[in-house]
Amino acid sequence: MSSIAALRAHLLATGLAGAVGTLREGSLRSYRLFAARDPRVTLGLAARGEWSAGDVMALMADRCGVSADPNERTGPDVIDPERTLTALDAFADQLAEVAARRGAVLLGTGHPDRLLGFYAGLADALSATGCLVLTPAQGRCVDITTRFGVRTYNLEYVRGVALVRAPGARGAGCETGAHTHSPLPLRAAVEGLAEQEGPLPDLVIGDHGWVCGAGQLGMRAIGLADTDDPALFVGEAEGRVSVVVPLDDGRRPAHYRPLTRYVLKRACLSQ
Repeated sequence: MSSIAALRAHLLATGLAGAVGTLREGSLRSYRLFAARDPRVTLGLAARGEWSAGDVMALMADRCGVSADPNERTGPDVIDPERTLTALDAFADQLAEVAARRGAVLLGTGHPDRLLGFYAGLADALSATGCLVLTPAQGRCVDITTRFGVRTYNLEYVRGVALVRAPGARGAGCETGAHTHSPLPLRAAVEGLAEQEGPLPDLVIGDHGWVCGAGQLGMRAIGLADTDDPALFVGEAEGRVSVVVPLDDGRRPAHYRPLTRYVLKRACLSQ
């Protein structure tokens, strides 16, 4: 994207911002569950403050631009593109800082079917500038509780980006990995680093439990989050997550490529 105006238009045209695919009723449910400290939505973050459902809604209205009216209960949720653009700039500034000191970075996603390409572009650029892209605990088993019970996944890396796959799923058609909100893959990766006595990440980049899990452990973390993922924004509000970019995280993978180009250009990491 050659300009802010073009990127804003792209966000609105693709539904990454503006009226998004996430439904209002789902977001409200997440706010209630977060207030109840349900681990399905806390994503590994133990909030320090008292967060009622109303508090969470007010925060999401401030950080994302969703409606602050509790009587609005149905229809598509809304993300203010200006908030997305502002957060993308802050996200890029974090990349520039870690690149300037050739820091160690860990990238991981719970949305590999949608967001793998976005993160892989960042990993390639950071590696090219001299950053150490960490890939610890390759192949380690991670037991994650799902709505179908406990499932065992393997921690794997694709182009420097961590994800989890069901055993035997490698090469299964176009499958890239499992969708998960769990912080356990992040914890497995950190355990792997400790066992290797290698450097801890100067920056964790990702979504869901990768960001919240890192923030809970005191690591600097930045990421992307939808309107039904309040934990990342609570982490940001409490100072344990550095930057969260509000956007719809369930769109076509190609829709995120202009965002990769934009943040890399702003961070002076374009190849």
